[in-house]
Parts: sequence; structure tokens; C-alpha cells
Amino acid sequence: MPKAPYGSWRSPLGPARVAEAGIRLSEPALGEDGAAWWLERRPRAAGRTTLVRDGRDVTPPAVDVRTRVHEYGGGAWLLHGRTAFFSNFEDQRLYRLDPGGRPEAITPAGACRFADGRATPDGSAIVCVRESHGGGEPVNEVVSVPVEGGEPAVLASGRDFYAAPRVRPDGGGLAFLAWDHPNMPWDGTELWVGDRRVAGGPEESIWQPEWSADGELHWVSDRDGWWNLYREGVQLTRERADLGFPQWLLGGATYAFLAGGAIACVRTERAVERLVLLHDGRLMDAGLPYTAYGFPHLRSRGPRLIFIAGNAERDPALVTWSAAEGETVLRRAGEQALERAFLSVPREIEYEGAGGRRAYAFHYPPAHPGFEGPDTERPPLIVHSHGGPTGHSAPALQEEVLFWTTRGIGVVDVNYGGSTGFGRAYRDRLRGAWGIVDVEDCIAAARHLVGEGRADGGRLLIRGGSAGGYTTLCALAFHPGVFAAAASYYGVADLEALARDTHKFESRYLDRLIAPYPDRRDVWRERSPIHYADRIRAPVLLLQGLDDAVVPPSQAERMVAALKRTGVPHEYLAFEGEQHGFRRAETIVRALEAELSFYGRVLGFEPADRVRPEGT
Repeated sequence: MPKAPYGSWRSPLGPARVAEAGIRLSEPALGEDGAAWWLERRPRAAGRTTLVRDGRDVTPPAVDVRTRVHEYGGGAWLLHGRTAFFSNFEDQRLYRLDPGGRPEAITPAGACRFADGRATPDGSAIVCVRESHGGGEPVNEVVSVPVEGGEPAVLASGRDFYAAPRVRPDGGGLAFLAWDHPNMPWDGTELWVGDRRVAGGPEESIWQPEWSADGELHWVSDRDGWWNLYREGVQLTRERADLGFPQWLLGGATYAFLAGGAIACVRTERAVERLVLLHDGRLMDAGLPYTAYGFPHLRSRGPRLIFIAGNAERDPALVTWSAAEGETVLRRAGEQALERAFLSVPREIEYEGAGGRRAYAFHYPPAHPGFEGPDTERPPLIVHSHGGPTGHSAPALQEEVLFWTTRGIGVVDVNYGGSTGFGRAYRDRLRGAWGIVDVEDCIAAARHLVGEGRADGGRLLIRGGSAGGYTTLCALAFHPGVFAAAASYYGVADLEALARDTHKFESRYLDRLIAPYPDRRDVWRERSPIHYADRIRAPVLLLQGLDDAVVPPSQAERMVAALKRTGVPHEYLAFEGEQHGFRRAETIVRALEAELSFYGRVLGFEPADRVRPEGT
């Protein structure tokens, strides 16, 4: 087998192919007639999201099915009978789409956003979350929208946030979640039915209230330290694993009721996600090959489930399953399958992280059937820090990871302290310690792999987006000399500025992650990389969407100015029309080209691809 320097291997996975694989499937549902519906985000169509039914587009090309409630959105559409209701990104109004018809707005024009809706049993109204923008902080409420159009009626108000309004099947009750600043939904939420609080509090996270067909209310709570399933206050599972999920998006579901009495659940243990069935008080693995369900949308109709899932050898796919018929793949996110020999199979590593406590990561080693590295070298390693920071990385086939491993660069995807899928105590490690625990766990993962002889300690790289970008910049500023270079995608540089400029949903997030503000302003400054840019020695690539309302462009621009003053090599790419998370194919291509070129120049390898230099 030919030997070639790591980083220079010719890969079948070019930037354009990664962008094409960026098709994102989400929010599936099964119709009464058995039809499969889902949302499909298409990078080649300027990142727009289309509603699809049985493989055919339902919404017109100009429509973008997306809501901006909480800025992150989710719960952008629903189905009642054969009529679909959806939020359109351009005006954020709620639309009705009857079979064979054209979309018709059913909410008034104005500065309001709608999400996470369900139809009332009689089909006369949509009960959903409304977020009203105008003067001052946005107002969140639960409202009822007439399906024929008209002014929504307010059903619940007065709290900072609402989610998951669900009408009892007989129309006799409304359940919903509510919480207030400074809590995030994984910190403390309350479950209400009408004007009665039935569960939750400031230190208990409730997820996905749902009524069964016979009118029994179910929910997921972490009151015992793990997200477990409850029914009318009775604990149904006692897993040392999570059956819930961090509610960054609205409309998610990790369990669904099946005909015959079983409940299908997505169970996450040490960041590995599996489908299990709860029946007669016992949880049984469904025997499916999937280990990653993304932000889960588990839905059912009778005995059938529909969901989106993948694993380390399969792209995410839209799947239907039943115990009688097994699984059927309806659609794959990646249209071109990569040969198996190019796939890097992740290996879980458990190691000593921050404070001497156990931490976890998945290592993706270089993999290529046509090349191997020189005998005298160890491969470079990219340390990837996931966003959130409340979230986790599951073992999955990710074209963006394979982009690097097929070129001879390893990747370690770190589930640092604070990640989900490890119970509440692990999640709470980041309280008051963001910028410390996450950074130290990332560095420890890299050093663990260097110690195993699987990475070159002189060629360590770090990258991340959003919160992962903050971890990246903190690693450079507070631990100089560890990493040879870094890429920050829309990362946080100045915590104080972020608190002033960001959106309502996250405006008090840092009170828990850092310290109360402004009482402990000193801690906020101590944890802000912008104030320690003079310590940064490694070259930095910064990438930013200019329409980002979550981490505004000013964060990247201030870091660029600071790096100019200190003379640190850096590049800055800003993208018009991109928000928080790149959606357009041309942006994804340009960003990967820039990052590959940047690493090649810093580490001294020549990419096999013809890519544009990062500054052009």
C-alpha cells in the first residue's frame, strides 16, 4: 500500500459531496392513510426546508418550512387528517395547506412566530407556542389559532417560556411545559395541566408531555438523576440512562405509543442511542442497528413507528418500523454511499478528564484503503467540541468527520463534562465551570490518544461551532502551546457582549454556566477569551454567518481585531445570508476548503484536492 504524508491522501469525499450529504431529514409523521411525511432541508436550494409526502414535495419551491421561536425553531409543522399546517420562514406566519390546494396564511401579519402545535380533537384550532416580537423582550405564550384564520386566543401566559402544549384526546385538558429565567429546559421546567402544576420545579427537568389514546398523561423527568418515563406520577422506568433529550428545538419526541400497549423509546447511554420497547414493565432492545437518532422525532400510527436514525456505517435515514413487518428505509440523507473501506469506525475512549473524573469521547482514526502514513509519523488529530454546550455527540456516520479521516487526519468527538446521555450529575459538571471542564476534557482526550500512540502531540488541532467555538478559543487562550491551530465556527469570544446581544432563550443561560451577572462580572471577564487574546499563539480560522442572532458577528469581528493587534496568524470568512449553523451548499463547500487549506499550511502538508486558499 502506498505511503503518503497524513493530510495529503486523495479522498473520494470532496467538499461538494459533503455539502450534498448535508440534506437534513427531520420531523417525520405518519398520516391516517399510511403516507409518510417529513421535512427535508436542502443545501443546494439555498438551505430551504421543504415538506415532503411519500417522496413528493408538498410545499412550493419558494416556501421555507421553518420557525424562529427560540431562534433554534423546531416543531415547524403538523398534520391533521390530510391537511398540513406549517410556519413559513420568510414571514413566520402559520399556513394551512389542504390536499391539492395552495398554502393560505391563517395567522395575521406581524412580528409573531409560531411552533410546536397540535390540532384540537375536533380540528377547529391549532394549539401552539407563540413568540411575539416588538418593543423589549419577546413574549412567549400558548395560543389557540382558528384553522380558518383569525386572531389567536391566549390560553397560557405570564411565564418566560412555554413548550409542548398538548390537548387531551377528548378535549378535556391541556398539558404544557413552562419555565422562567435563568433556567434552561434541561435545568428546571414545570408540567401544567390547565392551572394545576403536576410535576417539575427549578431543579427537575420535564420533557415531552404526551397523552395516550385513553387520556393518560405521560412525561419524562430527571428527578431520580436520569431522564425516566412517568405516567400520571407513577415511574415506569428506572434506567441509569436517559430517555429524554436537551430541548434545544421544539417538537422533539423520544417515546411514542404503539397499538397493543407497548411504548417505543429512544434510550441514550454514554451517548449511544438505541430504540427500546417498554411492555409489561420491561424494557427490551428493538434489535435495530441504529446508534444515533439526532434530535429525535419518534412518531407512531397504530403499530408503526417512523423516525430518523443512523449509525457509524449508515447515513441518517427516514425509517418506518413495526414488530410485524420490520424496518423499511424510505429516504437517506446521503445520496451516494461511500465504500465501506473508507469508513472510520468510532471507538469509545474513557479517560481521566477535568478534576480527575471520568470523561468520554469517540475516536475516529484515519481510514483509507489506498494509503497509509509514513512509518515514522503519527497522524494529526482534530479535537471536536460539540455545541450546546448541553448536548452530546453520538457515534454516527458524519461526512464532515470522514472528510478528515479519509485524508489521514484523525478526529476525536468529545463528550466533555456537561454532556447529555450520562445522567444529570454528569450534565451538572459544567455548572459554573464552562470554559474550564469542557476545555480540560478536550485536552485530556487529545493527550490520552497521544499517549496511546494514535496521534502526534505536535500536530493537534481543535475545532467547534457555537459553544464548541467558545471551547476552541478558550483552549487557545488559557492553554497555549497545546494546539497547533484551530477553527472556530461562530464561536463565543466575549461572554458579557453575548449576554447583551443574544436572543431571549439563551440570554440567562450563562448565569448557570458561568456565574450570576452582573454580581460576578469578574468571572465573566476571566472566562472570556477576548480579554486574553495576547496569550494566543496558534493560528486561528474564524467562520461566521452575518445573519446570526444567536452568536452575532461582532463576536468574531472583535476576536479578529484582537488577533490583528497581537500579530497572530488568522483568517476570517464571513457569509452573507447565513445564520447560526451553515445551511447553504456554497457556504459549506467554502468553509471546508478554507479549513483544509488552513491546516495544510500550518502543519506542512499539501492537500490532494484543488482547494481555494482560506483567504480568497
